[in-house]
Amino acid sequence: MKVLKSILVLGILMAGSFDYAQTSTYKCMLQLKNYNSEDGAYIIASLVDAQGKYVKTLSVMGDERRWYHNLKEWYKFKKASKENVDAITGASVAAGNRAVKVFKIDDQYLNNGYKIKFESAVEENPYYSEDVSVPLSDEGLTQKYDGKGYIRFVKIVKN
Repeated sequence: MKVLKSILVLGILMAGSFDYAQTSTYKCMLQLKNYNSEDGAYIIASLVDAQGKYVKTLSVMGDERRWYHNLKEWYKFKKASKENVDAITGASVAAGNRAVKVFKIDDQYLNNGYKIKFESAVEENPYYSEDVSVPLSDEGLTQKYDGKGYIRFVKIVKN
């Protein structure tokens, strides 16, 4: 009986020592500019660290893989990491349109220098390696961010 009791106490202590990653959900709304093309913009939302190193892809807006190489920086990461993005891939976004996406991000990245980086490309047009960058912080998530390329603005809120 003492052995069983000791094992039970040890099991409870060990279970309490495991650190379970908490994940939060974020809603992202982005508005595109009325750029001059009939083609939709391919947009990548990625989690990057303070040095700009890719951690994970959050969303792929554009589902034809043959165009992914136009998103040069992200494509290098995707090829090297062999990251599967099927579950987070959807349609490209047409000029002047809006898109709403939901991101799941581990809480360990919040307020630790990480950013959500948006890259954009349109066929036969320039590529923007950092169209918008949003600090993943309590303060950063209270603001609207203007884009430098095809994105007019991005707003992200914790769900």
